[in-house]
Amino acid sequence: MKAVLPLDDTTADLATAGGKGASLARLTRAGLPVPGGFHITTGAYRAFVAGFQDEILRAAAADPGLIPSLFEAHDLPGELAEEILRAYKTLGDDVPVAVRSSATAEDLPDMSFAGQQDTYLNIRGDALLDAVRRCWASLWNARAIAYRDQNGVPHDDVALAVVVQELVDADAAGIMFTADPITGDRDDTVINASWGLGEAIVGGQVTPDTIVVSGGAVTSSRLGDKQVMTVRTEAGTEERPVPEELRGAAVLDDAQAEALAGLGARIQDLYGTPMDVEWARRDGAFAIVQARPITGVKPRLEEWNDSLKGDYLWTGGNLGEAIPDVMTPITWSFVRLFINEAMSATALPGFDLVGNIGGRFYMNLSVVYSMAKALGMKSRLGAVEQVFGKLPPGLDVPLLSVRRWEVIKRVVPMGVRIQLRVRENLKAMRPFLAASPARCEELRERVARTGAGAELADLWEREIRPHMVTSSRMLEAAGRQGGATLVWTRDRLRKMMDEVDAEAMLTGVNAGGELASMGPVLGLSRLSRGEITREEFARTYGHRGPHEFEVSKPRPGEDAAWIDAQLAGLRDMRADTEALLERQRAAREQAWARFAQRYPGKEAKMRARVRRWNAVVRDRETARSENMRAFWVLRAFVVRAGELTGTGDDVYSLYLPELLALLRGDRSVLDKVPSRRATYEGYAALPPYPALIVGHFDPVRWAADPDRRADVYDAHGAAAPVSDTVTGFPGAPGVVEGIARVISGPEDGERLKPGEILVTTLTNVGWTPMFPRAAAVVTDMGAPLSHASIVARELGIPAVVGTGNATMRLHDGDRIRVDGERGTVELLE
Repeated sequence: MKAVLPLDDTTADLATAGGKGASLARLTRAGLPVPGGFHITTGAYRAFVAGFQDEILRAAAADPGLIPSLFEAHDLPGELAEEILRAYKTLGDDVPVAVRSSATAEDLPDMSFAGQQDTYLNIRGDALLDAVRRCWASLWNARAIAYRDQNGVPHDDVALAVVVQELVDADAAGIMFTADPITGDRDDTVINASWGLGEAIVGGQVTPDTIVVSGGAVTSSRLGDKQVMTVRTEAGTEERPVPEELRGAAVLDDAQAEALAGLGARIQDLYGTPMDVEWARRDGAFAIVQARPITGVKPRLEEWNDSLKGDYLWTGGNLGEAIPDVMTPITWSFVRLFINEAMSATALPGFDLVGNIGGRFYMNLSVVYSMAKALGMKSRLGAVEQVFGKLPPGLDVPLLSVRRWEVIKRVVPMGVRIQLRVRENLKAMRPFLAASPARCEELRERVARTGAGAELADLWEREIRPHMVTSSRMLEAAGRQGGATLVWTRDRLRKMMDEVDAEAMLTGVNAGGELASMGPVLGLSRLSRGEITREEFARTYGHRGPHEFEVSKPRPGEDAAWIDAQLAGLRDMRADTEALLERQRAAREQAWARFAQRYPGKEAKMRARVRRWNAVVRDRETARSENMRAFWVLRAFVVRAGELTGTGDDVYSLYLPELLALLRGDRSVLDKVPSRRATYEGYAALPPYPALIVGHFDPVRWAADPDRRADVYDAHGAAAPVSDTVTGFPGAPGVVEGIARVISGPEDGERLKPGEILVTTLTNVGWTPMFPRAAAVVTDMGAPLSHASIVARELGIPAVVGTGNATMRLHDGDRIRVDGERGTVELLE
């Protein structure tokens, strides 16, 4: 390693020139106004201390005060001293210079080390050699040693370079932050300015002027009480009082502040991060004497908020129940792909059917209602309630600003295409569903065997994406094959029989073949009895869980602790799952007997309709289950991408096109990770948002409102007051009294004791193992065709779903009465 390098040398990196030197070299090469100078490299330092490094380390551990004398006892080798002085002479004749330390652990994004080593100003001639030696010794002052200890930097790993620069005989100097260091606002450049050299500001001896520049213009300016200034003298520098006429005068006018901020913007663009810049001014010209990343500044947050796109009604019902988490960017990419293939029939070209609001999944009901109105199908909107839940009284649905003929023009051709696609996919659906488990296992194994990023990206394009698309289209076909069967059959039975019998007659989905939503709890029962192994359980049911869409979270099949927790919960059941199913089977046959007695000759036809109901429900659940198995493949793909690129969980903060670019070698996409991660963490820290949102919604402002509502947010202010009563859909009949247990998430499931009533915002398949412990289930979100209703009916557990306000009105320990036939919950005490 050379002992001396020009200031702009391309080899002046962190290891060679230290943090400060590497930064100044980069700034100089970029054409920024940096005073001339040169580097004395870390190689020169190591050569100088080679003979007494062990003495330095011993003194650092015992008595750092001894170290300066160790350096004073050694002269710089003659050849090194000559090389330094030759470089100095290239700056001019007896030029005053600043001699600045530049450590290898300095000016880093996560640790600044600012001020830990020494700087010497106004050095001339042969005094330069002594200043260099004192700079080197300052690497071992007590302050620097303590700072390294605090940050876990080994002492034997550090070395010190020295930057020698022409000293700007500044009439003004200061510090500039290209982002507000207090608020993290990236739109503001904050400038501190004072008279003389910059040491008075750095040393905290003066209250400087503070100017804020935003959008290229000064937006605020505050004058400081500038009583002291650092000036050059023949012997070096000294502190002098600021002349009276300058104390209250502005150091920079607006034009100068704006010009300086422009230099700051260039520096920030060069580094790609907010910067802390030291500057000086002489005769109206600015010089940059140092720049380092601002430590601790908050990353710029993104805004994930599709509610700002228009005045729409958004719902978290149905699919929002299956995707209860704040989504990482990569998960949102996969969810959009899934929606595009599985729900295109509900889409209106030109409008978003789904949205990301504060990282959470919502569906745009304004699209559905506008299509129904344009196509003359408003009478069939009752089917929407069966899927997405009821709208509260007085809530007006904003409709799209599009003419009826335009809706018809866009939708009808698309509807014809989808009908043809569904017809074709139904022919292949059952063979696909049967082959899907083995195919997904094969794909996960193929992913694990990939040895390079480009190979994994090619596997995505050739095999993983096509399987995901086909899986989503099969779910679309399964969901559309019943037409109005699901809604019509249920409504018809409820008119012919009482509520209890009607719901009992609709159960038995699991009797014709395992209902996918029931699979995990039935599998756990078999595992607990030793009928299957852990490996068999993981292979068959390991893709289903409470966070099955979110690819950053492990699947139950990867998490032995999850399986252990669920098995432990089985010991607390009031009755095992099979006993509950048998009890419901008996109730079902008794209901059918009453139907046959009341409607002689109609039983066979109605049984056929119910079998059709059951088959449609079973197909939908199986197709959804296999779609979730495909999401396990997606998770394996993303995890492997993190391994192959060495980026770990940073990959979750990328969107799919960015991830594929990373796999093919473009690492620039990683620049977006800090802001995305901070955005995700910010949204994830907020409580779950309302089930219904009308208009523009600000998650942060809503969360800060002590009177916020969890049921509905209406930007127009038209939402009816929160009801004092808790009512919803009759999810599953039966009347139960018991203790309410309000559970915020499935991870808190052990709090639900046998015979208590589960009260929560929503449930999905990951909650199913809790159901046999519960005397009843009450949810804020849900509808007759939601997870909670289907599983509760099969197990004969009373349920009231879609109440909107249960978790607002009910508290842990309340004694309540749940009437699953009337859809009411009564607070008893």
